[in-house]
Parts: sequence; C-alpha cells; structure tokens
Amino acid sequence: MREAFAHVGGVLATGLAEVTSDPAALDSRGWWAVVVTYEGKVTCARFEDVRRAPHPVEPWVPPGEWTTSLDEAAYVAGVERIRAEIGEGVVYQANLCRILEAPSRGDIAGLGARLVKGNPAPYAMTLRVPGMEIACASPELYLARSGDRVESRPIKGTARTEDELLPKDEAENVMIVDLVRNDLGRVAAVGSVEVPGLCLVERHPGLVHLVSTVRARLRAGEGWPGLLAATFPPGSVTGAPKSSALTLLNELEPVPRGPYCGAIGWVDADSRRGALAVGIRTFWAEDGLLRFGTGAGITWGSDPHREWRETELKAARLLEVASGDGGAGQGLGQRGAPGP
Repeated sequence: MREAFAHVGGVLATGLAEVTSDPAALDSRGWWAVVVTYEGKVTCARFEDVRRAPHPVEPWVPPGEWTTSLDEAAYVAGVERIRAEIGEGVVYQANLCRILEAPSRGDIAGLGARLVKGNPAPYAMTLRVPGMEIACASPELYLARSGDRVESRPIKGTARTEDELLPKDEAENVMIVDLVRNDLGRVAAVGSVEVPGLCLVERHPGLVHLVSTVRARLRAGEGWPGLLAATFPPGSVTGAPKSSALTLLNELEPVPRGPYCGAIGWVDADSRRGALAVGIRTFWAEDGLLRFGTGAGITWGSDPHREWRETELKAARLLEVASGDGGAGQGLGQRGAPGP
C-alpha cells in the first residue's frame, strides 16, 4: 500500500504513528484523523508530521459501471413504508439511503484531488490508512469542538435553487434541530444549549441546503467518548425519534452504510480542537469496489418520486467528478445489474 496520509482543510498529515479504535485517544495527545462508520466502527489514526500543504496529486482512473442497492421502485416503496410508519406515530421523519458501487480502478488520492478541484466543500477530507481509503466532500458539520465549546450544523432541505425549497424542508430541519439539541443536552452544561441560526440557506455546487446551528458547552469531565456516545449517529441522517428511525431504516436498507452517514474529520488532542463532518458526499474504496451513498429525509409530506430525484441530485455532481462523465448519476441500475 502507498504511504498513509490525511488531507483536510489545507493540512497534510503523514508519518502514521498508530491506529486505534478507542475514542478516548482523542483526548490524549497528537493529531488524529477520525472515521466512525454509521454502524459504529471507530478508526483513529495519529500522524506525526502535520503541515500546511496542497492535496497530493496522483493519477485517477474513473470507476466502472455504477449500480445501486435500491432502484427507483424499491426506493419509492421504502418511502411509502416510512410514510405509513409516520401515520402510525412510530417516527416523525427518517432518512432513507442507498449505496452505489462500481469497480475501482484508481487510487483514492487521485479522486480526492479531483474532488478538491471539481466539488470544493467546507469539510472535505481524503484519508488513506491500512484498511481504509476515503475521499469526502461533505458540506455538513457533525461536531466541532474547541475546548469545552461544541457546535453542530445539521443540514435538512435540499433543492437545485432556493425557490425550489418546500415548507416540508423547513419543518424537517426544525425537527432535526430539536433532536440535535436533545443529543447535545446529554453532555452539555445545564442551560448552555442554544440555536444561533435556524434554517439558513447555504449554496453549494449544483444545489442549495437549509442549515441550522446548534451550540453548547460540555459539562466538566466530558470528552470525545461521551460526546460521540450522546450524539452518534448524526440526527440529520437518521431521523426522529432516533431510536425508532434506526430500527426502521435497518429493515429498509439492504446493505450497510459504512463511512457514509458516519463521522469523518480530525482532532488535535494537544489543542483540544477538532471538526468531524457528517460523512455525506463520500466515496470509499474496499474489496475492489468504489462506493458512494445518497439519500433523502422522508416526512409525511414527502412525494416518493421527488425524494428519489433528490437522491439523484445529490449524487449527480459527485459521480460526474469521479467519472469524468456528464451523464453520471442518472439512470442508475439496480444492485447487481448494469444501469441502462
């Protein structure tokens, strides 16, 4: 395997020193790259040489034909199932996802460099360590920490333009903000949880999002293990109530999400600072395949076919960057069968 590295926020980390699955390491010493899969597998990689530097440039070979774990018919049926469960009061909202995959032909560093150029994102990160290769272009902040101050910026509501956002999008955002407030409240000092920004429009390549900000101050003695335990998986990619949504989504989604919808980012234990993105707009390579996830938040007001189109919208630009093909992201076939 080529040299391990992490690149995030204009910082290049090399000189891999250790890898651990214990999040308590993030409160110890050194600079860490962090990945937590949606299923809860933790990877913390400490690097010794951390400096400002451009993203490594390596050749990239576009992947083969993309397939999807849920085709349009299956996804629409899943949306209808969620709406039925909302009608029964089981959930209020749930984020239904599908996983795309294609034969992998290139190195993740090459893909990461393409994303930096073709789809810049505030929480972009490329990571290559033994057993894990990720290229992330996430626009969403899961957790930022500076000392005892923490912040989350959940995204709910996606459209091509601001005019295409619906009342459903704002209602969904407010529901998730309540969930994030509750999660942070489990480890926050009493009275410290606040919402300084609610349902603000952010523009990203090819689409717009509704974004809110939730802030809090950690209780004395709390650190990364408690913070992750209280808030993971991120509420914006699960649903409300979270426990019921997780149970329902486990029934509806046929394959694991892996790093998609997990946490991806960095922690500087020496300065007690860090930022973890929600692992959306994320590629990962394993078992000779390149994978990518996309999904949509489902509420009672959801139109099933519109939600399918939202998953296509979210995927289209990223797959175009990865494939060098203006048609990427459209007409994706069912898992195991080539797309038309």
